Amino acid sequence: MTRGPVSNFIEHHYRHFNAASLVDAAKAYEDQLNQGNKMMITLAGAMSTAELGLSLAEMIRQDKVHIITCTGANLEEDVFNLVAHDHYKRIPNYRDLSPQEEQDLLDQHYNRVTDTCIPEMEAMRRIEDHLHKVWKDADNKGERYFPYEYFYKILLSGELEDKYQIDPKHSWLLAAAEKNLPIIVPGWEDSTCGNFFASYCIQGSMNPSTMKSGIEYMMYLAQWYQDNAKDKGVGFFQIGGGIAGDFPICVVPMLHQDLEIESAPMWSYFCQISDSTTSYGSYSGAVPNEKITWGKLTIDTPKFIIESDATIVAPLIFAWVLGW
Repeated sequence: MTRGPVSNFIEHHYRHFNAASLVDAAKAYEDQLNQGNKMMITLAGAMSTAELGLSLAEMIRQDKVHIITCTGANLEEDVFNLVAHDHYKRIPNYRDLSPQEEQDLLDQHYNRVTDTCIPEMEAMRRIEDHLHKVWKDADNKGERYFPYEYFYKILLSGELEDKYQIDPKHSWLLAAAEKNLPIIVPGWEDSTCGNFFASYCIQGSMNPSTMKSGIEYMMYLAQWYQDNAKDKGVGFFQIGGGIAGDFPICVVPMLHQDLEIESAPMWSYFCQISDSTTSYGSYSGAVPNEKITWGKLTIDTPKFIIESDATIVAPLIFAWVLGW
């Protein structure tokens, strides 16, 4: 692969400490792909609002990622950014805001994520009717889908195209929809659109079973893993911590210990970008070797932890894998 200026800069300057871990993890990611292994990426935090789609969308288009696990927030916030980018408000001095200034943002219908405010009316409410339509249509027909499949329906229908406010090639969810990439979304109810759906169910206008559940997600992932791991395993690239990483990594010990499918291979690669500390029983901050005791990784699994800001590190690793 001919490498571009970003990759050349990384290789020349990133020689020690977390910088060297970044290079090692990126090269091992590339090795996994060259060996024919599939790769899962997990997204915690607010990576969609951080516009990770600028690099992740191309990773998806070039088949450098084969399945994604993310929070409900990351699922929806990529679409929010797609249709309402011009209305977002950035607040560089967010650390200095007073409680009254926070209240003022709420009164203006802005919801703050660190330095970025998502506009409720232009982002969240702009897609609510579109989602309600596909939810209700499935509900009326007695059909059931996963959360991401409903998003794929509205994106692939083209009905949002006249609302796009960024180059659509920078939307990772649109790229995933075009590839029909599976997206695992554990705890989807903990999201704005999950709250929309719950409110319709509380009002009696929607059936909760119209949305497939977390247990069904685990069942789906168990089958996907067996179909795609073969005898090699699947790589696990974890951005942040929390349920986005905790939920899917458990599929391997479940296959071994609960289903007694001893032939299922372990995860073939593990990398986590995190600034969580190893203390007070924190799983997000646990060193990768702890996962050996839970039957998730083996002694020989390539393991990396990059203790840094994922908004800085992830695009650099993707740039390396893409040869930028």
